[in-house]
Amino acid sequence: MTTSANPTVLPRPLGLADARLYFVTAAMVLGNVALPWTVHRFPDAGRMLLPILFFTLIAGWRFGAKAGVLTGLLSPLANHFLTGMPPTAALQGLILQSALLGILAAAMAARSPRVTLARLGLVVLVHQALVLALVQGGAGAAMAGFRLHLPGILLQILGGFLVLRLLARYPADPAPDA
Repeated sequence: MTTSANPTVLPRPLGLADARLYFVTAAMVLGNVALPWTVHRFPDAGRMLLPILFFTLIAGWRFGAKAGVLTGLLSPLANHFLTGMPPTAALQGLILQSALLGILAAAMAARSPRVTLARLGLVVLVHQALVLALVQGGAGAAMAGFRLHLPGILLQILGGFLVLRLLARYPADPAPDA
């Protein structure tokens, strides 16, 4: 099977009764703990690179809305309890932002399973636009937030594209029983 014929999402999103959902979610949450921990070694890098959102985007696109939402809900909580980041005051907002990204990624992937930079970019930019419009309160503040987050937006789009293309090389479902 060639990569171009292999979909970038599972043919059927993982269901709540599927043990793979919990394995995938745990792996994505682990990634969403390790990447921010690494990035936060550098001053202000976390605010610019948005590392806690990276694997939520992957989970939603590749494994479906349930994986995206679970990863989005659990990643900020795991980070908070393990590292103290995000601070308690920002926790609820980050949980909502992260879950929203998982939903948006799953929705786009359900419509167009083959990942492209344009589709991934659309998901990330719509997510950022929604977050900035709801949180910043004003066009000037939203533009300043966008400029601050631009490196993270690019990381999500380009890095997400590379990871999703890599995952597309592996079978989405185990071989059916004979």
